[in-house]
Amino acid sequence: TVSGTSISFGSPAEFNGTGVSKQSVTFDSTANKVVIAYKGDSQHGHVRVGTVSGTSISFGTPVEFDSASVQYTIYPIYDSNAKRVVILYRQSSQTRAIVGTVSGTSISFGSEATFNATQSNYVSVGFDSNSNKVVVLYSDAVGGSCVVGTVSGTSISFGTETRVGTSTSTAFTGMSFDPVNN
Repeated sequence: TVSGTSISFGSPAEFNGTGVSKQSVTFDSTANKVVIAYKGDSQHGHVRVGTVSGTSISFGTPVEFDSASVQYTIYPIYDSNAKRVVILYRQSSQTRAIVGTVSGTSISFGSEATFNATQSNYVSVGFDSNSNKVVVLYSDAVGGSCVVGTVSGTSISFGTETRVGTSTSTAFTGMSFDPVNN
């Protein structure tokens, strides 16, 4: 709970007892739920939906979104236009995306889409609420690239990548949308 320039906390709640890594979180403002995506002890991609009540949080049952080994950090983002959660993750050398629909304390998924079939590392993602598009920034063997995704129902499609930089040392990307200047 934020009060002025201070913050206080309730009791911690465990969302998975073993082997969690590469976790990241987003907030589904339509369902009013927290969505945590993570790599479980099976190395597969999982999601848990959290419900906040006062200063407590409780979680639904884990849902697997990918049954193969997931690498690096998993990046969820909420698309407020489509009212869906988009999860980006790397499997082998490919970066993929999958669209999820939150219902109660669970989430269901459409089919996955690949937006970079070669090497992509250090993925970050944002949502452009002016264009209603998911924007992905990542580095590869040549430098940095950006690609725009459009959510339709429970699927996502991507446009052509745009080169951001040419330095092979491009890494650790980050992005944010500026709603004042779009």
